[in-house]
Amino acid sequence: MFSVVESRRLYHQVADQMRSLIDRGVFPDGSRLPAERELAELLAVSRPTVREALIVLEVEGRVQIRMGSGVYIISQKPAAAEPVAMDELEGPFELLRARAIVECAIAEEAARVVRPDQIAVLDDILSRMEVSLEDRPMALALDRDFHIAVAAIIDNGTLNRFVGSIHDLRMTPYFEKLASYFENPATWRAAMEEHRAIRDAIAAGSPVGARAAMRAHLDQSQLRLSESFEEEPTDGVIPAAWRHAGGQ
Repeated sequence: MFSVVESRRLYHQVADQMRSLIDRGVFPDGSRLPAERELAELLAVSRPTVREALIVLEVEGRVQIRMGSGVYIISQKPAAAEPVAMDELEGPFELLRARAIVECAIAEEAARVVRPDQIAVLDDILSRMEVSLEDRPMALALDRDFHIAVAAIIDNGTLNRFVGSIHDLRMTPYFEKLASYFENPATWRAAMEEHRAIRDAIAAGSPVGARAAMRAHLDQSQLRLSESFEEEPTDGVIPAAWRHAGGQ
């Protein structure tokens, strides 16, 4: 029923296979898809790749994800359900790996050159974030502001644009849907405290500490997106490939 996917653009290919099976009626309306872990084994891909593909199908209106229960085929699909035009977009885990490579280096350099007025900017953002944890759009905007402010410390326009554009991808319908499952006031508070650790290391002039704090923040961001849609224990270990991409 399934075939092993190739190693390029995996979550697009996984979504294509699932979409084809759904449209052919292999999975009837209202039925539950195999468990996330089983799908990953059948397709010979990681569970995050399966998770990314399932979000594509939900945005298209083909499935409904019920946290703690599983993924179900929607009984009445929209009349004009079309594949989401995402071929040009990276998946969230790919973006996090890119951020780990670039933003850890940015934080390290920022600790070498930071000025007191730049720390004041970070403090202002953190103060506003602390009172916005219940307001996801505002928390998201302030999260973006914090990372751009860290990049701005080293005064490189190219890096500023990179950090801004990679955070802007979180505003797409796909990322909005993904975030709706895994972001809440508690996760925003955790992110804010991780930001505070980054700020403290930069303010202390510790390049090693700043890099480690940024790395810890992005590691935790990856883990927050790795919760299962089903009643299974969370994958508690970050894959070796992810750690390698992050610079360790």
